[in-house]
Amino acid sequence: MVVRPEAAAPAHRHISDLPDVVDGGSLIVVNDTRVIPARLLGRKSSGGRVEWLLVRRVGSRQVELKAGELGAGEVWRALGKGIGSATPGATFDVPLRGAPEESAPALKITLLGRSSDSGLMEVLLWAPSGEPIAELLEACGHVPLPPYIRRSDVATDSARYQTVYAQNAGAIAAPTAGLHLTREIIRRLERKGCEVVGLTLHVGLGTFQPVQTLDLDEHPMHAEPFDLPLPTADAVARARSRGSPVVAVGTTSARALESAADLERLGHVHAMSGETRLLIQPGHPWRVVDALLTNFHQPHSTLMALVCAFSGTERLLAAYRSAVQERYRFLSYGDAMFLRRAP
Repeated sequence: MVVRPEAAAPAHRHISDLPDVVDGGSLIVVNDTRVIPARLLGRKSSGGRVEWLLVRRVGSRQVELKAGELGAGEVWRALGKGIGSATPGATFDVPLRGAPEESAPALKITLLGRSSDSGLMEVLLWAPSGEPIAELLEACGHVPLPPYIRRSDVATDSARYQTVYAQNAGAIAAPTAGLHLTREIIRRLERKGCEVVGLTLHVGLGTFQPVQTLDLDEHPMHAEPFDLPLPTADAVARARSRGSPVVAVGTTSARALESAADLERLGHVHAMSGETRLLIQPGHPWRVVDALLTNFHQPHSTLMALVCAFSGTERLLAAYRSAVQERYRFLSYGDAMFLRRAP
């Protein structure tokens, strides 16, 4: 769906038409984060099943593997399911993916306590064998598919739930607008004179946490780490110098760009790394993003607030009514919309 501020009604196109819809010379900014197998299925010392969702790595710590032998552990913020009244120090076993339940653990998770992030635990992830945590995480973890996909992950999900340009591991969910971009679509955009550049925002709970307050200002946004490199900041400056629009692929790219906005030079960004808790809602003074490719979002979400802020609430809700009538698919594996912002 194509929504333009000057058009009375949205246009219905196919994603393969995107190079025809985007202005020649546009700067296309993608989120090159890579989804990690963040869902870990394990067991308690009693044998009961537990499930952990790793949300964000926050540090490292040495752990005693056996008497006199230390190894490297990783400290994570995580969500736990089935852990009951476990107290700090409780340890859970995680076998290799697909191994029998009684198999020796490849990873162990030790509960450190509750973090300052609402609802999250702080845990220590370590390997009794001393092998690298990143390698064992790939061997033990499951793809964290959205909860409304009511099936277990399968081997093909590890590729299908990634963008074709994913490279920097750290997300617990895919930046799903980017799933629409094939290598051929990217080549056609480049042949049209568009420049395609990347930034990294590791998608976490902040993107998907439902809004449960009447006032959006009171909604607690989880921090999400992002990195906007100097080549991307320079590309934004080049786009401004030639008068070309900046197109964000996905709400995560849009949040990162707006979080790095140069307040003294409208339309420009700083090269920077850090965390963002930016909650974009109607009234947000857009500084960088001129057009947005995004999926269709659910009500009572910060993503819905962002797209309403971008296109105007009435125009956006009218487009959503059209989407329902035309039977567009919503959410992560759904259809896309291309939005242009009013000048």
